[in-house]
Amino acid sequence: MTLSGAGGPGAPVFGLPGDWANLGRFIYSESMSETGERFERAVAIMARLRAPGGCPWDREQTFDTIKQYTLEETYEVIEAIENRDWSELTGELGDLLLQVLFYAEMAQEEGRFSIDDVLERLSSKLVTRHPHVFGEVKAETSAQVLRNWEAIKQQERKLREAAPHMEEEKPKSILDGVSTAMPALLEGLKLSNKAAHVGFDWPNIEGLFDKLKEELAELRHEVQRMPPPGPMPIGRGIAGARGQALPEELKARIEDEVGDLLFVLVNIARYLNVDPESSLRNTNRKFRRRFRHVEEALRNAGKKPEDTSLAEMEAHWQASKNNEP
Repeated sequence: MTLSGAGGPGAPVFGLPGDWANLGRFIYSESMSETGERFERAVAIMARLRAPGGCPWDREQTFDTIKQYTLEETYEVIEAIENRDWSELTGELGDLLLQVLFYAEMAQEEGRFSIDDVLERLSSKLVTRHPHVFGEVKAETSAQVLRNWEAIKQQERKLREAAPHMEEEKPKSILDGVSTAMPALLEGLKLSNKAAHVGFDWPNIEGLFDKLKEELAELRHEVQRMPPPGPMPIGRGIAGARGQALPEELKARIEDEVGDLLFVLVNIARYLNVDPESSLRNTNRKFRRRFRHVEEALRNAGKKPEDTSLAEMEAHWQASKNNEP
């Protein structure tokens, strides 16, 4: 049996029993009929908005103008999840689904693909990459699932590369599937994960801590090369004051070392099975909460932050920190 979609036309399905129709009957339920009707209604509404006489704004949009909203909606979904705001999440997921419907409608208008193609490819990919559920492959742990997943994706890539219509290209990298458009922390995490799956990884976390010390030392070395007065805090009322402007070569080296340091921290998070993006967002929220406490305490005392000493602000900061659970 073959399915078009995730592995390209003619890609084999790994260990699937029976045929696609049998699988459809296996997973079908009455509730899917109602869900399908609701989905078709949403698709029809989107088509109406883009049709002649529809919404002028929707009709003006292109793939490039919609991209920014896709990113915004994704972050709003994440925020709703982290706030455990289930009512808000319902709406945000709908907004994110709208982005998919928008792209599919525009693509259909251009004769490229339709929402049906999107759904077919998704279903094929889910089945193909879960042979431990829909086939005979065994996977008792998440680690085994991930290893199978990577093996299947590699086989899919080989099939695509071997297709006769493909022009000769440069050799593929296991990192090619990681988008350069995603947030840098997430990109670093995915790149490291890809490399780790083929054994390019630190043998233990102590090696990462040693690397962290090494990168800190290299950054300090570059900072010491800065001309007097060296790195300075932003002065009150003179935002951006940092002493003398840095030579471009030194600025580039410092930026490079800061990037190396962040990359090591991303790998430490990966080693500890912690999402660095979520960790930083949590810290950002913590900073907001504590600094607002500082501002409130100063307002109650009839003061403003810009007119207060660092020592007094630090005392309020510590009070906020001590009052947290």
